[in-house]
Formats: sequence, structure tokens, C-alpha cells
Amino acid sequence: MTEASYGTGRRKTATARVFLRPGSGEMTVNGMGMDNYFSSEVLKMIVRQPLQVVEKEGDVDISCTVRGGGSSGQAGAIRHGLSRALVDFDPELREPLKAAGFMTRDPRRKERKKYGQKGARARFQFSKR
Repeated sequence: MTEASYGTGRRKTATARVFLRPGSGEMTVNGMGMDNYFSSEVLKMIVRQPLQVVEKEGDVDISCTVRGGGSSGQAGAIRHGLSRALVDFDPELREPLKAAGFMTRDPRRKERKKYGQKGARARFQFSKR
């Protein structure tokens, strides 16, 4: 176990840098408490998932900076970065995190709008007469 661990996480257009230290379970996002930064309980749950899987919820302090994207993408980026930081902290945690699917970068992005169409897939309305 190292003293401080680091992990980078990405989701959609959001990028998170997560720093992990042994401590009392304090979480800060961009200098704010996680409860203040994320208003939705679902997003808070998404961020905490890796800690619950490896049962380290009150054992580590987490400090992260996140940029880009919306709140959902940022929560997913923090989850990905936190999982990588936990593996850096203790390599034995890789298997349960990988089994839960937290080590995989989610490649889904917004599909681009195509020319001659209303959107990515939506077409302009067709009138036969």
C-alpha cells in the first residue's frame, strides 16, 4: 500500500483526476464537499460504488478535480478514476472492481448530426403529397 494514490477517469467529455489517501472517508470534488457538488442522490451513489464494492468507504480520503461534460458524465468519470486510484492503492482490489465493471472506460459518446437530416438519426418529415 502506498501513501497517496492517483487515478484518471473519463466519461463522455468529462475528465476526473482522483487522489486517494488513507483517512476518515472525506470526499471533496473541485474543492467542495461531494454532497454539495452533486445534488442528486443517484450521482452520489454512482461515485461511492467502487468504495462499497471493496468495503473501504470510511478508510480513505478522496480529493478530485473534474472538468468538462455534465453532472452525470462527471460522476461516471470520478467513478472510473476512483477505481483506478484504488487499484494503485492496493493491486489486490483489481479483480472485484473489474468484475463490477468499474475498470472499463465507457466509450459511448454523442453521435454527430448528419447533413440533410434533422439530427443524428432523426430525418426531416416526409410528405408524400
